[in-house]
Amino acid sequence: MDLMITRGTRRFLPPGLAKGAATLSLIAAAVFGQFAQAADVNTTGLAVTDTTVTVGQLHSATGTMAISETGSIQAERLAIEQINASGGILGRQIKVIQEDGASDWPTFAEKARKLLVNDKVATVFGCWTSASRKAVLPVFEKENGLLYYPTFYEGLEQSKNVIYTGQEATQQILASLDWIAKEKGAKTFYLIGSDYIWPRTSMKIARKHIENVLHGTVVGEDYYPLGNTQFGSLINKVKLKKPDVVFAAVVGGSNVAFYKQLKAAGVTADKQTLLTLSVTEDELLGIGGENMAGFYASMKYFQSLDNPANKAFVAAFKAKYGANSVIGDVTQAAYLGPWLWKAAVEKAGSFDVDKVVAASPGIEMTNAPEGYVKIHDNHHLWSKARIGEVQADGQFKVVHESELIEPNPFPKGYQ
Repeated sequence: MDLMITRGTRRFLPPGLAKGAATLSLIAAAVFGQFAQAADVNTTGLAVTDTTVTVGQLHSATGTMAISETGSIQAERLAIEQINASGGILGRQIKVIQEDGASDWPTFAEKARKLLVNDKVATVFGCWTSASRKAVLPVFEKENGLLYYPTFYEGLEQSKNVIYTGQEATQQILASLDWIAKEKGAKTFYLIGSDYIWPRTSMKIARKHIENVLHGTVVGEDYYPLGNTQFGSLINKVKLKKPDVVFAAVVGGSNVAFYKQLKAAGVTADKQTLLTLSVTEDELLGIGGENMAGFYASMKYFQSLDNPANKAFVAAFKAKYGANSVIGDVTQAAYLGPWLWKAAVEKAGSFDVDKVVAASPGIEMTNAPEGYVKIHDNHHLWSKARIGEVQADGQFKVVHESELIEPNPFPKGYQ
């Protein structure tokens, strides 16, 4: 692992992605960690000993969201394993307590409280849906915990106690609508989503952009409960309205039924343009690439990205989880969490949440699998917007890539 201290930030390369010897800064950090007592790097009673530090994982391992969140669990474990193999953090090995939110928002809040109050974990990597994040947020703020949240989301939130490693609305929703309007000359849109916070807020933002900026028209808008598997009436309405673009934010296991039923009804890419905010390689594994071929997805990361860091990441992931495993946008964003936390802890010289939070803005990862990322003062990441075209083999062909976009969770005119 190669660390370079630059203007108060850390540039770092995860193990397996690095070449060459460790720098003096890494050696200095390791020496400091070996000799610093727990009382020196932990003054707030967290689960830190002279040899270990305990963190929490809080995702849905069961229920309708497991299809999406399993990859996050795996990626975080891979990062932690790599960090431990490189010497840990401040000389300490990371121990993990994993809890299952079970696709149930009250359960997420209950498990968050357990991790922070009973287990006193130093940080938590977790959540996927905005509903789960909103459920745990009051707990993290009350107990002064630190959450690394990996999912693209609607924005309109900023918390001292959360580092958001996925995209917010300006980086995903607005950027993708601008692209589809320009690329396809789209003027009419049908908005579809699962029925909870993220899709509804995302579509509210999308509607404002379509009507006020693109001067287009929303010809339909529908929402369905999480886990819903019956989309026949919706598909009939789409066929009747004939929108230029179906703009979709269906999540979890419902995606399998939705896209298979679209294909069965003859709604395919040669007849209908569709842009999704929520289907990654993880969901495609269940849907089948042949059922979505030619449709588009807006993400900041695709497994097919052609750069050395991503190739090494994909190889390490497949070596650990099997040759047939896939990596989606949220999976990669989850992988960033432990690395960004490690950099902040080492910059702060402490595991204390307030010190880690204060050290986080400005931290850069120059060779993340997605490319360059940097933590903004608003706790979101600078990142690129990308559009991928679904391939029959379950991968995406990147057809558009933006410049780095500064995160803006509270865009004027969209609140």
